[in-house]
Parts: sequence; C-alpha cells; structure tokens
Amino acid sequence: MKYRRLGRTGLYVSEICLGAMTFAGQEGSMWRAIGSVDQAGVDAMIGRALEAGVNFIDTADVYSSGESERMVGQALKNLGVKRSDVVIATKVYGEMGKGPNDRGASRGHIMDGVKASLDRLGLDHIDLYQIHGNDSITPVEETLRALDDLVREGLVRYVGCSNWAAWKMMKAHGIADHRGYARFETVQAYYSIAGRDLERDIVPMMQDQQMGLMVWSPLAGGLLSGKFGRDEDGPEGARRASFDFPPVNRDRAWDCIDAMRKVADARAVSVARIALAYVLSKPFVTSVIIGAKTNEQLDDNLAAAEIALTVDEIAALDEASKLPPEYPGWMLERQGAHRVPQPFKPKG
Repeated sequence: MKYRRLGRTGLYVSEICLGAMTFAGQEGSMWRAIGSVDQAGVDAMIGRALEAGVNFIDTADVYSSGESERMVGQALKNLGVKRSDVVIATKVYGEMGKGPNDRGASRGHIMDGVKASLDRLGLDHIDLYQIHGNDSITPVEETLRALDDLVREGLVRYVGCSNWAAWKMMKAHGIADHRGYARFETVQAYYSIAGRDLERDIVPMMQDQQMGLMVWSPLAGGLLSGKFGRDEDGPEGARRASFDFPPVNRDRAWDCIDAMRKVADARAVSVARIALAYVLSKPFVTSVIIGAKTNEQLDDNLAAAEIALTVDEIAALDEASKLPPEYPGWMLERQGAHRVPQPFKPKG
C-alpha cells in the first residue's frame, strides 16, 4: 500500500480509502440496495483493509441514518484499533431529521451534526470533516466559521468539501485566507475513466490550491466492474440497476470497458482492478474510495493498489476515455500554445 499526502497537510493517507456506505442498509431504505453489511461483516472488512495497509476510512452521518458511523466506531473498538493508526473521515449536510434545520451547511446543523457523529463513532475527534453537498442558502462565511471553530476546539483536525463547483471552492479559499479560517484541504468528488469531467475546471483549481482529491464511485456505480457488456445483464445478484447514478455516457463507457478488458486480460486481472488503477495513476488523485458488499470484492479492489499501468496502457485508456472538446477549454489550449513555460536562455 502506498501513502499520499492529504492536500497541503502533514497527514498521509493510504491511496485506497475504505468507504462505509455499504454498511447497515436498513430494510426499506435506499441504502438497502447499496449494501447491508452487518456488524460482523464490517469488523471483517475493516480488519482486512487494515491488514492490507489501509489507514483511511470514510463514512457520513446520512449513511443509513447514522448506523454506518456507529458500526465503524464499534468495529474499531471490537478490533482494538489504536486511534492514531486510522484516519477517520465523515460528512455533514444530508437530512438527519424531519425538521427544516435538520439538513444543510448552517452553523446550527454543523454543530449538532459533529456532536452526533462523534457520539456514534465513539471518538473524541474526527480527522477529516467534510461538507457533503452544496448549500445554496447558507453563506459560505457561516459554514467556514463553524468549521474553523470545530478545528480550534479540537473536535475536528482538518476540513473538506464534497460535490462543490470549482468557483465556490475558490471563493471559500479566499474567505478562509482573508479571515484566517481553516481552509478546505480536500474535495471528495466523482471521477472515473468513464466520467472525467472533473479535469475541466476542478482539477486545475485543486492543483493550484494544493487540495487533495478523494474519489467516490470510481467504478461508476458498478458499471465499470467488467461484469456487464453492452447487451448483458451480468451475473445474478450483480448490481446493474439502471446505472442512472452517477450519470454516464453509455457509449463512451462501453468503449472504455472494451479498452480496459484488453489490459485486464493481458494481466489476468479483473476489469475493476484496471478501472481503479487508472484512477490511481492520475497525479491529482490522493485516495480512491472503495465500497464492498463482500470480502471477495474488497480483496479484488484492494489489489488495484498493486497494479502500475505502463505508459502505453495509460495512453490507450486515455484515448478511449478522452473528453469531447468543450469551450472555453479548446480556446484556452489554442491561445495558450505559445505560453507554455520555457527555460530562459540569455543572449550571448
């Protein structure tokens, strides 16, 4: 397992992050379809991940209405995990009650949320606390001030956001820098070989601001697992659903799978491993979040960290998955062709 620096911080996290969205999954809820791993299964998965070198676990208060956090905390206790050996990330924003203030990124919801998350996790601090979505109502200043207070109180070590637009993250950085608040060190976002939209605006912003990237759904909701073909349903019990989330251009996705299958067959590994290895090959990626329903899935995903794609393999996959031209990107590229930094050569 390799470890990468988390944004500008001095913290190092494993390039594979264990996602906890498949934990619990109450009957009758949307989470049931995503996963319903019980406590014994959670203990086993976290134990396996730790043995493989994973030190990074991501959950959220909204996952199964808090049960995911509770099960993560119980597993750490059951396994006797030393607190400093794991980096625990969770999120706040989603609906946690029926009241009008039981959601969002307001100071009130954040302050209530962090206390509830700490209680469920059984911890005295959260390593990375993330705003789970874009709140178009709450001023960014209010959100940042609340997060900064949590950092100053020692309840939270670092803060991040998820599913924000590039412009809003830059606005947040400007406010944080001007007022001396804790800044967003990470962004958690969707990225996959079949969904490279992030590269248009968010990646350049992240690189400029030295933010870490945590990738969710690197297999595009299971579509890129290699279990399915253009006209195939896949094995019984496999999660095909309708593949409406995350939204993916199907034709491009199948082309990507065809290209990955060639690489996978040559290496005698699963297509899923190649899909994960491709995302990990990108220098702007800090950690890839994997979620599993079984230990077999977990082991296969963990093995992606052992694959180092060649330059030719990456080039072939890049070509199969390249984004269509979009303004202003194509104009910036054309006009900037002669403004690429070159070494200065004095005359004479």
